[in-house]
Amino acid sequence: MLLKKGENFREGKGFTLIEVLLVIALIAILAGITIVAINPARQYGNAANAERQSHVNTILNAIHQYAVDNSGIIPTTIPAATVCTSTVSTYAICPTGSACTTGVNLSVLTASETYMISIPLNPGYSTATNTGYNVTQSINGRVTVCAPYTDLSASIEAKR
Repeated sequence: MLLKKGENFREGKGFTLIEVLLVIALIAILAGITIVAINPARQYGNAANAERQSHVNTILNAIHQYAVDNSGIIPTTIPAATVCTSTVSTYAICPTGSACTTGVNLSVLTASETYMISIPLNPGYSTATNTGYNVTQSINGRVTVCAPYTDLSASIEAKR
């Protein structure tokens, strides 16, 4: 097909390079806005903190179930302290089956799987000798279980 003088070969057909680049740029901008709005790091932090809150409540429930079954006596290994969220290792709960030398040994809760199968581990903050959770009791015997290591600077604890 021969073009006559003044005819445009691309007239009415396809897209120009500028149009394609503008559409790609617009899609990239919208995708960037969507990723910022969703904020995956914050979503992960919130999910991990929800898991920590569940673990704290589970440990506290097991301690109190133990106390119910033992005439109101809580495990004797729980130290007295006023602040639970301290990173001092003497308040740290030892993992199930570990040799507990510096932390709080709550093996009475996991013995024969009576109250718990195992002590839960703090996601991302547990070690071989520390679950990443602390437990203390007040002078009046109020037990506090907390997670001193959290995401998004959250404060996670439960008291009874």
